[in-house]
This record gives sequence, structure tokens and C-alpha cells, in this order.
Amino acid sequence: MASSTGGSDLFQSYEQDFQTVSDGIRQKIEQQIPSQSGEQRKATVRAAERELDEVDEILGQMEMEILNVPSPSRTRLQAKLRLFKSEGEKMKRDLRRASAVAPNRSTERDELLGDYANSSQSDLDASTMDQRQRLLTGTERLGESSRRLEDSHRLALETEGIGINILSTLKGQRETMLRARDTLSEADSYIDKASKTLKGMARR
Repeated sequence: MASSTGGSDLFQSYEQDFQTVSDGIRQKIEQQIPSQSGEQRKATVRAAERELDEVDEILGQMEMEILNVPSPSRTRLQAKLRLFKSEGEKMKRDLRRASAVAPNRSTERDELLGDYANSSQSDLDASTMDQRQRLLTGTERLGESSRRLEDSHRLALETEGIGINILSTLKGQRETMLRARDTLSEADSYIDKASKTLKGMARR
């Protein structure tokens, strides 16, 4: 069903679902997984993978819904769908990266053995790993922002093209109406002349 803003109420509902699930995935990737280890970490990774599957299902529903939307709104929604797909791929990459970074096992071993000699070095390693992770995340976000700007620019161009086509269509319709009016005026003139001729013949 089309909404008053030229989109689709159902698409907007899918969009809200996408944002909710995505927020949960990002929280797991950025906060929970880096601070966990062992079975707890594995369980969080599996939960994030299930949520990514749910994201794929939502994107598929969005794609199906776009087919039921009128063409002018369809172009805008297709651009939004491309953005959402790009976000989904980025979350998959981030999850693989977060899963590949092993927890700091030396710290756990030191605690078990009661050896605190290497605790400072472990803290330094953890800090370096955290800084590297933040740098990678920042680079990914910068690339994502660039892709969003490109998509937004493309959407603006597509919207401009739609507006030009609509104006061209309206201009053509106006010209057709003007020609029809001229034709009617010419026909009225012929009718007046014929009427005068008939009246003249009747007087004779």
C-alpha cells in the first residue's frame, strides 16, 4: 500500500525492523564480542549470525515490496535498498573481523598461575589491539560514508531525471490541449460560415 509520502507503509515497516536488528548486531560486534571469551563469545557470534540472516530476509521482503510500488517512488526506494544492502555487507565483514580477533589468552593464563610479571605487557597488547580495531572500524565507516554520499548523489540525479520527465510530459499535454482548442475554434468558424450561407440561401 502506498503511503502519503509517496513510498510504502510496508516498506517503512521493514525499514524499522532492519534498523532494530542492525542496532543489535552492531552492539554485539562493537561491545560484546571484543570483551568476551570462550563459550560466551561463541554464543554471541552465533546470535549475531542469526540476526544477519534475519537482515537478509528483511532485505528480500523489501525487494519484493518495491515491485508493488509506483515507478516514481520505486526509484527512491531502490536507492534506499542499495544503502541497506551495503550496510548488511559491512556488518558481515565486521563480524568476521571481530570473530577472527582472538581474546587475550595470556592474561587468562597469568591470572590462573598467579604470575603478574607480564600484566603490563598484556595491557599494552590489549590497548594496541583495541586501537587497531578502532582504526579498522573508522576506516570502514569512512568508506561506508563515501558510498552513502555516492548513492545519495545518484538518487538526487535520478529524482531530477524523474522531475524533468514529468515536466516534459506536462508540456506535451499542454501543447496537445492548445492544438485541440485551436481546432475547435477553427471548427466553430466553419460552422458560423456554413450557418450564414444557409441563411442566405433560405432568404432567396
